[in-house]
Amino acid sequence: MSFFRPEARAQVWRWREVIVGSAALVFGLYLVLGPGALLSFPGVALIIVGALLIWIGIQRGRFRGAADGAGAVQIDEGQVTYFGPLTGGTIDLRELQSLTLAGTMFPPHWRLEQRGVPPLLIPVNAVGAEALFDAFASLPGLRTERMLSTLKANPRQEVVIWQRSPLKPEGALLH
Repeated sequence: MSFFRPEARAQVWRWREVIVGSAALVFGLYLVLGPGALLSFPGVALIIVGALLIWIGIQRGRFRGAADGAGAVQIDEGQVTYFGPLTGGTIDLRELQSLTLAGTMFPPHWRLEQRGVPPLLIPVNAVGAEALFDAFASLPGLRTERMLSTLKANPRQEVVIWQRSPLKPEGALLH
């Protein structure tokens, strides 16, 4: 039995980077303003690290949701694998052609498409889906803020979050 309610524990875990970053920032401020000039250098470093952790934590916290959906997500060496009760599959992030948020499904699903492979549909609340944030952030040109705001808006249609830009033909001149 735990002292904290499960809902409170889930919220603390969701925003863990923000909490740690805030503690680091406050301790860094104490070191800069408090004991003396010798501790101000590590204090400034802690302030910077704390601010970065807060910024990253806010983005990740906005992406994370309840992990009580169907199936589980696993990411290993650039491959996203979804083990679902009815469907599943694997997509290689290096070969990913598009990422779509399918708001027409309940709950909304991430649709990952790769040539020659059926689309992989992953519920946003699948167990382990929070790991998709880092996987999606590694896609070239993905606008993280757009992805997070679209996810929060909970659209009732399909929204293309990211699409691989077509490659130029080999003989094409660059201007």
